[in-house]
Amino acid sequence: MVFVSTCLALSGLCLCLYGALSDITRLTIPNWVNGMIAALGFAALGVSSLALGEIGLHIGIALAAFVVSFILFSFGVFGGGDAKMIPAVALWMGPVAMAPFLLWMALIGGVIGIIGMISQKAPLPHNAPTWMWNALSKGEGLPYGVAIAAGAFVAAPHSPLFAPAFDALNLIG
Repeated sequence: MVFVSTCLALSGLCLCLYGALSDITRLTIPNWVNGMIAALGFAALGVSSLALGEIGLHIGIALAAFVVSFILFSFGVFGGGDAKMIPAVALWMGPVAMAPFLLWMALIGGVIGIIGMISQKAPLPHNAPTWMWNALSKGEGLPYGVAIAAGAFVAAPHSPLFAPAFDALNLIG
């Protein structure tokens, strides 16, 4: 089961990274990415050694994150992909890792917001890469998936579902 847990955790982290890269380049996080992050999270819960109460907490936290994300999406704070990625990642975090995830997501999201405000005041160089023009264009939104993925990576070692990936990486490195 350790091998399966490790593969699920590494796959979930890779999908977070893919979602962030997609958000940078296209300002879109595909639905299939968020769906797979959530599906892999449920699979990880299924093969974990967590007690039923702990599994319930993971699911409850993801549901609460979904409600809050939906409300923030309704007010235009988040895009749809961001609002779906947060609860998908929250399923992996559970009660122990959720606070570090939210903290780092908010801090990195704030940095992205500041960069976005600065870029709207100062024009981008004409030779800036296309992804930068897409990500920082006026009125196009910001790639908040980067903050979500970064928060996931920083908080992941605290999550009982992501921990197997870090244990495996420690054996490799």
